[in-house]
Amino acid sequence: MPYGIKKNENNEWTAFNREYKPLSCNDPFTQIPDSEFVYTNYGKLSDQFLLSLADQPSSVHFDENNTITLVYFYSDSTNPSNFQDNTLWERYFDKLRKLASIPSKSYAH
Repeated sequence: MPYGIKKNENNEWTAFNREYKPLSCNDPFTQIPDSEFVYTNYGKLSDQFLLSLADQPSSVHFDENNTITLVYFYSDSTNPSNFQDNTLWERYFDKLRKLASIPSKSYAH
């Protein structure tokens, strides 16, 4: 389950799980170098679009140039797998649908 997305120095994005590992890694003790993440080039994603994916304003991280570099889709209080609340699942899946609708330009490691 994607917890969020982060950007690399090439302006490409990758999803990560709750342990900040690639989605395929379920072992919280395995160290995964950033080079093992699969990044996707979506072109320029607007701040407005990225903020629409964020759980709340504090769920977005910025670099020293005020560029968004990380977005969390949910928090402990809005994690759909922790509650029996279909609206949390719907909000979460809406974010994934938005992201999936953006055509990628290329794939890179």
